[in-house]
Amino acid sequence: MTDRGDQPDAADRTASADRGPARDRHVPVMRDRILDLLAPALDREGSVHVDATLGMGGHAEGVLDRFPGATVIGIDRDREALALSGERLARFGDRFRPVHAVYDEIAAVVAGLGLTAVDGILFDLGVSSLQLDETDRGFAYRVDAPLDMRMDQSTGMTAADVLNTYDAADLARVLRDYGEERFARKIASAIVRERQIELFTTSGRLVELLRRAIPMASQRQGGHPAKRTFQALRIEVNDELEVWRRAITGAIDVLAVGGRIAVLSYHSLEDRTTKQAFVAGATSSTPPGLPVELPEHAAYLSLVTRGGEEPPDAEVALNPRAASAHLRVAERVRATPPTSATTSATKSTKSTKSRKGSTR
Repeated sequence: MTDRGDQPDAADRTASADRGPARDRHVPVMRDRILDLLAPALDREGSVHVDATLGMGGHAEGVLDRFPGATVIGIDRDREALALSGERLARFGDRFRPVHAVYDEIAAVVAGLGLTAVDGILFDLGVSSLQLDETDRGFAYRVDAPLDMRMDQSTGMTAADVLNTYDAADLARVLRDYGEERFARKIASAIVRERQIELFTTSGRLVELLRRAIPMASQRQGGHPAKRTFQALRIEVNDELEVWRRAITGAIDVLAVGGRIAVLSYHSLEDRTTKQAFVAGATSSTPPGLPVELPEHAAYLSLVTRGGEEPPDAEVALNPRAASAHLRVAERVRATPPTSATTSATKSTKSTKSRKGSTR
């Protein structure tokens, strides 16, 4: 984890410049709706907002523009994303604080900056526009590229490592649990057979295998045959679901009373974890049968959105990547003992030593 003093190196800056400015490459999903929902927490002098999945800085720019009294802490594990967003947000000076970290380290990041709580938090989960647009990262199945898929390319196993070393049972588990792939066992068996002939190195060969393994009837009904497998590999490489479970707990812990947390998710596994965390916080844990609610068991969250809001059709038409988005927002209404925040920060620090990959 590093603060603003750890600037991207020359290679990061050169790569960023070659691909063009972030503002021209990224349309932030549901930006105006998110700003409206966060406004009660951020529209005041001295408010602090954490963009825990900074990406190319589109949402952070919206916060800094709309709420002139706010400071934004931007977290990202991808150094090139930090370079691009840093250029985009340089005009805001010290109101923007970039941090190189994984978002499950949010409690440690906040504490490291000398803060005890923040007023707003945003998570925009999944793969970023930056990573999808860079063909050499291996996230996009429509382009033949090295099978990397690491969000932090400085550490951890690649998608090729998963394909070439996992046994058939583990491959099937990854495809079934993280990709919700109906043909997980069939695909896993085909991968094991193919890698005995030649190890997997690029996405094109994997896509061809998937076209052969998945029945044509399913391909006609279910979209691109590689969609679910690539999602599953990306989640496994970056340990996304475990990171997200830790992150949502740590984020709620550092949210001030009156603060709001917004989560944009793009598949059911992420959204389910978000829903469970929000509903648990918004539900009293007072034992049944007691005549009055015990203060220590009262709900500490209030649901601002009911269910997962979807982007309007007009936005999806302009930005197809918004199509699968679901937005949930909750407000902190009661303080709780800071035990879980301490635990979350400690686990986050320890987990970076053994994490297989490093979300967004």
